[in-house]
Amino acid sequence: MKEIVIYSTPTCVYCEIAKEFFKEKGLEYTEYDVSSDSERRQEMVEKSGQMGVPVILIGDEMIIGFDKEKVSDILEHD
Repeated sequence: MKEIVIYSTPTCVYCEIAKEFFKEKGLEYTEYDVSSDSERRQEMVEKSGQMGVPVILIGDEMIIGFDKEKVSDILEHD
């Protein structure tokens, strides 16, 4: 199983939808709150070139925003 990481903020609706999706699928993930963790925020920007959340990493694959189809496709090919 590929490692799942989500960079999020507490007020991000799409972050909550993504986390709920992973929970429903029984998938473990690591969450970084970039609103309070400046080191992780910088890491997210360096990796994605984006300030917006969520930024989701599934193994080496990056999804900016929550694209359920793309996330499902990546997970199916794991």
